[in-house]
Amino acid sequence: QVQLAESGGGLVQAGGSMRLSCAAAGDADCLSTMAWYRQAPGKERALVAAIHSGGSTYYTHSVTGRFTISRDNAKSTVYLQMNSLNPEDTAVYYCHAEACAGWGQGTQVTVSS
Repeated sequence: QVQLAESGGGLVQAGGSMRLSCAAAGDADCLSTMAWYRQAPGKERALVAAIHSGGSTYYTHSVTGRFTISRDNAKSTVYLQMNSLNPEDTAVYYCHAEACAGWGQGTQVTVSS
């Protein structure tokens, strides 16, 4: 069992930056691999980035070089630093605990042109 709470979304202009946070609580075994997904209007939820407890990371092609996923294991928190944002990044962003299929409530990110 895991509870996830995202924060940090909002409105930003194209070219700007934003950092999302995901605070996790619950079974530590659930937190081995953490990920950020996003769902744009009319589209399916899609993986953005993932990070293992050891630090290895994965990024989907469209965000490589612009987004950085990180984690603070002592705080059970995962971050997503988003730079050079563009309107195509507009979506609800969700935190996901891969091992336990846990989802946060999502946080809206809107990038204006």
